[in-house]
Amino acid sequence: MAMNKSDREKVIIRTSIIGIAVNVALAIFKAAVGILSNSIAVILDAVNNLSDALSSVITIAGTFLAGKKPDRKHPFGHGRIEYLSALIVSAIVLYAGLTSLIESVKKIIHPETPSYTMVSLMIIAVAVLAKIILGRFVKSEGVRVGSGALEASGSDALFDALLSFSVLVSAVIFMTTGVSLEAFVGVVISIVIIKAGVEMMQETLSDILGRRTDPEVSREIKQILSSDPQVRGAYDLIINNYGPQKNIASVHLELPDTMTVEEVDILTRKLEAEVYEKTGVILTGVGVYSFNTGNSEAGRLRNGVAKIVHAHDWVLQMHGFFADTEKKGMRFDVVLSFDINPEEALEILNKEVGEAFPDYQIQITPDVDITD
Repeated sequence: MAMNKSDREKVIIRTSIIGIAVNVALAIFKAAVGILSNSIAVILDAVNNLSDALSSVITIAGTFLAGKKPDRKHPFGHGRIEYLSALIVSAIVLYAGLTSLIESVKKIIHPETPSYTMVSLMIIAVAVLAKIILGRFVKSEGVRVGSGALEASGSDALFDALLSFSVLVSAVIFMTTGVSLEAFVGVVISIVIIKAGVEMMQETLSDILGRRTDPEVSREIKQILSSDPQVRGAYDLIINNYGPQKNIASVHLELPDTMTVEEVDILTRKLEAEVYEKTGVILTGVGVYSFNTGNSEAGRLRNGVAKIVHAHDWVLQMHGFFADTEKKGMRFDVVLSFDINPEEALEILNKEVGEAFPDYQIQITPDVDITD
């Protein structure tokens, strides 16, 4: 079960404020070291810390806006604003990486000799340690509260620690050998920052577009539903995401054809409450498939149809089968892979099943491969 929404927002904001304070302090110290030692790598590292601080500010703003209550125009709330704020953060990171790359290339073309002291090296070493501690803390909090923005910030901080360490190593090399790797280290830092920005943007765009449901979540929900003795199977689970920890779902249950509407109503209400209690997913729509009970002919038909349908590797599943042996009609759903056009698949299946059972009217509904 997900943590309380208010507690989650407090954790995100508190963690982001800690990140801002640490990054601003590091940026000030690194900028001073970079300017005094004439080191482009250290200066770029300071700029990277400032971009991290700005990212945390945007994360806080996004959390506040996403926490607004639903209104007439946005009945599902404003949770997706967190994804937009994460997209802005990734754009800032990408911009910082590109500008850093440009400056580093300039320094390669027009090199300048740095001048380090033991004090400056100690400050960089402390910065490395601080970033490791901050990164582990922020990432763990992000995982705990399910915040992609915090997880990304934590991973970014750990990357920063690695980059700062590379700056420290290049400084030691210069002091011991006289070989300056400043600008080249700056290029490496820039490339890593750009890569991180692109990956963050890809992840956020996937959230905005709508990604495949986590298989563990879908399997847990189906297991909860199918564990009831009256439910033969749970199918067509669709989970729509309206922001972190805001998931609304619909599903079809296969139930005996002997159940009354009242019995179905009682059952679905019980299952909806159980799914929400255990997973935090709100089950708003429950459709019903009926399966034949006490009809051996219907069972024979089902087995025959299943053999035809599953002969195709682009059919992932068949469910919801029901046959009316008196009115000569049968209906069922098939889950199709993305390897075939649904219209083409229906044409093939209707033809083959129709030839095998010419006396029956056939209704086949295609489903999309959305969950596991």
